[in-house]
Amino acid sequence: MSLTAQELGEKLSAQFPEAFAAAVEFRGEITLKLKDPAKIAEVCHFAKKELGFDYLVDLTSIDNYGEDPRWTVVYELYGMMTHRSYLRIKTDVGEEKSELPTISGVWATANWHEREAYDMMGIRFTGHPDLRRILMWEGYPYFPLRKDFPLAGKPSEMPDVAFTRRAPLEGGPFVTLAGGKDSMEREPRVRTPEE
Repeated sequence: MSLTAQELGEKLSAQFPEAFAAAVEFRGEITLKLKDPAKIAEVCHFAKKELGFDYLVDLTSIDNYGEDPRWTVVYELYGMMTHRSYLRIKTDVGEEKSELPTISGVWATANWHEREAYDMMGIRFTGHPDLRRILMWEGYPYFPLRKDFPLAGKPSEMPDVAFTRRAPLEGGPFVTLAGGKDSMEREPRVRTPEE
């Protein structure tokens, strides 16, 4: 008989007794909050080798702009070959030292996930084998998914690299209006400040 996500979360918490806040269950999904982000590689290694979480589904980041710590990094794990259970691990990273240990040595797929988090949010992953931008060009001075990055983009001062006008959403953001009299009114499109 295989273990449930709750039981697997309890085993992980028991292995690192001081590392986690209490597990949160919502609609059958278990989330563990890792208090010390420096332990993420060790925790993920144990989750893979001892608990059978052989697949890193996703690694993403949340910008808690205006709060400290600023970012939450979320790791979605799955046991594909064994128990077929999901487990979510979250940890917070502050703006002062916005870095975490890489987990690319645990799951190779973390390589691109971590590069994207670096490229879009500016979160660094120490020990990463190739931490460079994956979507924006090298030398781009901004992190476009941060909440303080304007939707209309920022001008680039870099001639001969991609383009030098507003980037990345030249012409303004596509915005959907809530409500509206019909579906045409709600259709996402470029909106001017007057609309």
